[in-house]
Amino acid sequence: MKRSQFRAMGTLVSFLLPEAQFSLGAEIIRNLFEYWEQTLSRFLPDSELSQLNRLAGRPVVVSKLLFTVLSSALEAARSTNGLYDPTLLNQLVQLGYDRTFEEVSAQSAAPTVRIEPGGRWRSIQLQPSLRLVHMPVGTGIEFGGIAKGMAVDAALAALRREKIETALVNAGGDLAVMGTPAGLRQWPIEIQGKTRTWVVPFHHGALATSGIGRRHWRQGGELRHHLLDPGTGLPARTQLWSVTVAAAQCKQAEVAAKVAFLLGIEQGSEFLRQHGLAALLILQDCSARTVGPWPQEAGKKEVQQC
Repeated sequence: MKRSQFRAMGTLVSFLLPEAQFSLGAEIIRNLFEYWEQTLSRFLPDSELSQLNRLAGRPVVVSKLLFTVLSSALEAARSTNGLYDPTLLNQLVQLGYDRTFEEVSAQSAAPTVRIEPGGRWRSIQLQPSLRLVHMPVGTGIEFGGIAKGMAVDAALAALRREKIETALVNAGGDLAVMGTPAGLRQWPIEIQGKTRTWVVPFHHGALATSGIGRRHWRQGGELRHHLLDPGTGLPARTQLWSVTVAAAQCKQAEVAAKVAFLLGIEQGSEFLRQHGLAALLILQDCSARTVGPWPQEAGKKEVQQC
């Protein structure tokens, strides 16, 4: 297997492919992520998403990709009763996350206006036959992890179409695998905690992590992070450090991980159980719990299971 990486969609994208198929597979992955970034990034002023946000209040015909991702994001919002909310862009900007995270100032000024709750997704109107989107004035879309998860899923599907059957694609901790590396029975996947790294034996499907280990900053003396509570529009207050979910697809894992993080330890664990998902919950106090049939490291002591 051969590894490479590049930056796209505001994160580091890495992948593993068989050496004999590496050149073709690498080109497929890079081209796909470049196209998705040019279409969906809120940090590129000329991206299609940025143009749509500027045209809020007017009906806009959008590309198939943007319409597909927006439709999936709104369905995720409906199915989670708004806990996943793709319309929190204005709140993130007011809290200081107004550029790629690498460029966010370590210390920014406090917001001068009151942060409003989320929920604007309910007023977005879609007309599928024309790929028409109508957002109320003042609405801003920020897809967050669901776009990365869908890009990972799309990358694996594109590889399969070219008869590449073994691969790992990882977009900033949202990853999916297919096949098994030669000589191994599973993929050894590292999950970074506060004080240690878990090495998870993973066989198939996807993993996605939502947490505050990397994306946090200070604003007006307060610690901020990018996982907002739609009920307040402010960073969620929780005892959790991160949630990693295993699912059949990266899109599903990403949404579930974020929702479980926002719900907290007990309600988040119950949400995951109700949806038949396995997960690793890492707490602020450095302890960890699992939900469902989470794969354990060989030779490691079991963590507490919820």
